[in-house]
Amino acid sequence: MSLSSAKRATVRVRALADSSCFISTSKRKYNTPQSKRRPEFHDYFVTHLPSSSLHPDPRGPLAPYHKLPRSESVPHTGEISHSPTSFQALTNRDATVVRIPLRSAKHHFGASSSRGTRRSNEDTHQAGVIDLPAFANRPPASLTIRRGAGLGPRENRAADSASGDPQVFYFGVFDGHGGTECSTFLKENLHEYIQNTAAEFELRSSLRDKGEEKSKEEPETLPIVQGANRQQIGELEKELVKNWRSLVGGYFKRFIPPHFSYFGRDDVAEQTDRKSRKEGVTIEEVMEYAFLHADYDFVSAQAARRDNELVKAGQPLQQDEILYGADHPAANEKISGNTRFKGGSTASVALISTPSPAPFWYPTTSSSLLVSHVGDTRMLLCSTVTGESVPLTSNHHPSSPPEATRLRRYATTFVTDSFGEERMSGLANTRSFGDVQSKRIGVSAEPEIYRLEMAPAEFSFLVLMTDGISGSLDDQEIVDIVKEARTPEEASKDVVSFATEVTKTGDNATCLVVRLGGWERRLEGGLGSMGTKESREWRRQEATDPRRSRT
Repeated sequence: MSLSSAKRATVRVRALADSSCFISTSKRKYNTPQSKRRPEFHDYFVTHLPSSSLHPDPRGPLAPYHKLPRSESVPHTGEISHSPTSFQALTNRDATVVRIPLRSAKHHFGASSSRGTRRSNEDTHQAGVIDLPAFANRPPASLTIRRGAGLGPRENRAADSASGDPQVFYFGVFDGHGGTECSTFLKENLHEYIQNTAAEFELRSSLRDKGEEKSKEEPETLPIVQGANRQQIGELEKELVKNWRSLVGGYFKRFIPPHFSYFGRDDVAEQTDRKSRKEGVTIEEVMEYAFLHADYDFVSAQAARRDNELVKAGQPLQQDEILYGADHPAANEKISGNTRFKGGSTASVALISTPSPAPFWYPTTSSSLLVSHVGDTRMLLCSTVTGESVPLTSNHHPSSPPEATRLRRYATTFVTDSFGEERMSGLANTRSFGDVQSKRIGVSAEPEIYRLEMAPAEFSFLVLMTDGISGSLDDQEIVDIVKEARTPEEASKDVVSFATEVTKTGDNATCLVVRLGGWERRLEGGLGSMGTKESREWRRQEATDPRRSRT
């Protein structure tokens, strides 16, 4: 007996020693000033567990603790001084959270893709919760409901993110051309560039802390300036612009990003301007830097590679030279590939942030929508009141007057192909990621950024799509198809199916449908889905006609 007791004591002492060693190691690991939380992107969202009829709700009146015969039971006349042990774990239902995969939440989000008649599908897409400080507009103080300390727990709501802010949702669609390398790179990495940019800028939330209050009401104006490290931002932007000028030259020699605080001057006046500028940064500046940084890393990786010698045989030596000066090493060694990829990709990204933890699809929740767009992918909203489509993007084509004005000084002429479309350097898009051979003449990844403050239930849903859909269907046709579907998942499949059925080009088609606050009222506004129903039926009959000549 004594020997076994000694063994147990020895094991116990060792276990305690191991535990203390582990705790001390953890403290040394996480208490170092250099350690920082790494931003993480999740393909799920977090929400609180709703009240269930299977478990009593501690917020409501409690039932008797013991079931007694009716003859011995007495009515309740006073407050209960304490709660039973079985209910102690349920005193705060807000502590119970669940993770719901976004791709499986068919009532909130849907995505569908088809390669059409092409050999491969070069479209990609991404959706999830991005680790980013909130950028939503704070609600006015007069509309903010403050609960007293004695009103008990808050109502069930969505959970906060890891940083304590309401979750920021990320949706992106990418249309590759010339291959899938660039579109796959954007799908896997663009959200990380956005997260890392926010971390490097030391971006802080636009929402006020719980204990912080203003002495007087001040209306929030756009763009919203959020707290950040202004000095570090200027240095990062200056370095990125110089890298573009050194790597590519041409268009980037006089390149001035519209949202950058650094305007390319190195004189004393620029330093004075920087000091007089308000401390902080806008989310638009963060997105522009992230897009240009991602494009620079991809282009520099391709520029550091060489083409196959057999392909280059019989061609001029400097035909594929894209570098302005001497050879530059790749900025990101993690970008895979052994030979130079000459294709690229367009992109449309939507970020949705809410001022409260309630998700953006709640009918009573307002939210801020930020659109960052490059190329000819497309985004649409559906107005709940009118039922009409609301375009959020415009195609970056040579025929667009703003794009033509921007590029006339670098591209002397535009050519028209056999289909009547204007092209520059053989490309239909004047903005895109990649396309290393066209960077010098201005085919850049400068995003067109648009911000929209959405009132509760103002819009029914959001649609993101590639040009395989927007090039074949009208905006209102797309919106009306979504209205007739029961879920966003079904809607995305219906849009892709109809587009591939009536198209004449057979291009890749990808569609994302996101539920918003007015989803349940999507058929109430305007003519519902009847406005284009007759034309859609005629187009389907025309497409299935065996006498129709396909090109």
